[in-house]
Amino acid sequence: MLPAFLATLGFALSAVCAHRAAKLIGGTEANFWRLVLATICLAAWAHVCGAGLSGEAFPVFILSGIVGIGLGDVAMFQALPRLGSRLTSLLLNCFSTPFAALIEWLWLGTGLSAAQIGCDAAILAGVALALTPSRHLTFAPGQLRRGVFFSVIAACGNALGMVLSRRAYEVARQADEHIDGGTAAYQRLIGGLFLAGLFLLVAKRKHLAEALALSPVPAGRTLWEKWRQAGPWVLANSLTGMTLGVSCLQWALQTTPTGIVLPIVAITPLVVIPFARKLENERPNRRSFIGTGIAVAGAVALTLVS
Repeated sequence: MLPAFLATLGFALSAVCAHRAAKLIGGTEANFWRLVLATICLAAWAHVCGAGLSGEAFPVFILSGIVGIGLGDVAMFQALPRLGSRLTSLLLNCFSTPFAALIEWLWLGTGLSAAQIGCDAAILAGVALALTPSRHLTFAPGQLRRGVFFSVIAACGNALGMVLSRRAYEVARQADEHIDGGTAAYQRLIGGLFLAGLFLLVAKRKHLAEALALSPVPAGRTLWEKWRQAGPWVLANSLTGMTLGVSCLQWALQTTPTGIVLPIVAITPLVVIPFARKLENERPNRRSFIGTGIAVAGAVALTLVS
């Protein structure tokens, strides 16, 4: 459970940094470069202290990254501009957990106890209460439908990616191999980076003629100025989320079912609240505090019954 909580903290810090980076250079490019930097950092760890690109589970980890990090993140970044961060986070977190638990039960035969399912439900209910928009939202024709569609695709990709990681650890154990969390995260990121790179090339194909820039630089703003402002946020986003967060997540999945890990990770948007208040002056309402309390109580109870 400890690595799941550490992953949650890393993802929370990453979310604040990602918001700043996306505002400065755009979500598609910020997502791609955070994957590049994280892959470099984790490659150094995996090839010096870990298993590098070896192991019987390597193809499964690659597939896990393609589905979870590649497809899941691409779909999430399509949902965000259509639904907003709160509604997207709500749908992604509340769909991912039951999808992952169902897939793992059907495929790997890993079930949850009634107490664990009850704690999962309490956590997701708290997250839903805290993240549900307080005002009535209006959407352009088709915007809500497309946003929900991409959110469901993102949740399915995230859930299947997590279960594939669980399967990869089973393959490694059957081969008497030990794969640490950092190495597993590195192997997954290779698959995710491949798909994210293809998507970026498609999205930025009209701007490939601009040397060293994958997105247009506004008039009067040099490439140096662009990265001087965005670079620290992209680096922080990469280190906290895709490097430390994903490594701790893989560490947690090594021994714990997805139906227990993902509800803990689902409280990430709630952990973001104090950081967002400090860095972005975003003040939570009373319902956010109540929902956070319910979710945290559910997480504590899940730790005790597990």
